[in-house]
This record gives sequence, structure tokens and C-alpha cells, in this order.
Amino acid sequence: MGLITDIRDNIRRVTDILFSGTEPRRIGIYGPPNAGKTTLANRIARDWTGDAVGPESRIPHETRRARRKENVEIERNGQVVTIDIVDTPGVTTKVDYQEFIEHDMEKEDAVRRSREATEGVAEAMHWLREDVEGVIYVLDSTKDPISQVNTMLIGIIESQDLPVLIFANKVDLEDSNIQRIVNAYPQHEVVPLSALEGDNMDQVYDKIAEYFG
Repeated sequence: MGLITDIRDNIRRVTDILFSGTEPRRIGIYGPPNAGKTTLANRIARDWTGDAVGPESRIPHETRRARRKENVEIERNGQVVTIDIVDTPGVTTKVDYQEFIEHDMEKEDAVRRSREATEGVAEAMHWLREDVEGVIYVLDSTKDPISQVNTMLIGIIESQDLPVLIFANKVDLEDSNIQRIVNAYPQHEVVPLSALEGDNMDQVYDKIAEYFG
């Protein structure tokens, strides 16, 4: 009976999507480089689809092109919320190839990576202005959240009137300071988590369903 029930549930979910008359909402994952955006995107995708979105790295700008994972079904409180995850490159005001040389890259590779990262920033901004319907904004909770990039991006998100959740990532680290992020952006809800360790993901999914369902 369990197998039959599972098959029926899967048919119901597919039918709900096909005949609901609505497309999954495109939710962009934004933030500065190395905040843990791809780690979070992979955590969500693996939890609900079994697949990853893209590679993770300690080197900045591992994600240099936007990656999209479609039809991610998140089930909360008996309801299914379907979203498309758009994992975007980290946004910064300057990409310096010297940053990559410090990570033991050859100069030619560092220059190429910096050029690709710069193009990725432009692509991320295009998605934000044209193609996403909601934003998950990821911040490293061990760092000062008040920066030119964060102020600019959150200002653009607000001007677009997009629903936004701020995720204070890396709470598993000793220097994490969630209150600093809450104080910096009191107009938005802040959800603490560790995308790497999977801490507090139940609340993460509850809030995704609440804001983007």
C-alpha cells in the first residue's frame, strides 16, 4: 500500500502543477562572494530533488554564471510550494585577479577567472532587474553586513518590490553574529542557518513556503 500511496501522491503533485495555471516562481539567491549561496542552493536542491545545483569552493567566484534548478517542490504543512532556484554569481564592486593568485592560481588563469567573474556580476544584475520574482539574500554572519554591495543590492530589491528573505549563514562558526545583521536590516526578516551543516533548515523551508508560495 505504501508504494501505491507514493505513486498517487506523485501523480497528484504533477497534476497540481500542470493544471494550476501558474508557473513556479523564480527565486534568485543573491549576496556577496563566499557568503555560501551555492552551498545553500545545493542544500535545498539535494533535500528536495536529490541533485546539486553547482560546485562549491573556498575560492571566491566559483559561481561565475547563473545556474537554475527548476521545479523544486518543497512540502510544508501538507502543502507543496514549487520554485525555480536561480543561484547567481556573487556581486561585488571590483574583481581583482590578484585575489585569485593568492589562492595559488597561475596569472593567466587568474585573469581569465576575474574576467568571467565580472561578466557574472553583470548577469546577476540582469536576472535581478528582469527575471526573478523573489530573493533569498545570503550573508556571512561572521562579517560586517553593512557594505556598499549589500546596501546597493537590497536597495534594488526593495525598489523592485520583490519579496525577500535575508539568511544569516555560517552560524556554526565561532565569530557568527546574527544580531548585527538584524540591526543592519530591521525592515526584513532574518533567518539564521548553516547551509554547510544543515542547521535550522526546517525554519528555512517554512519561511520559503511562507514568502514564496
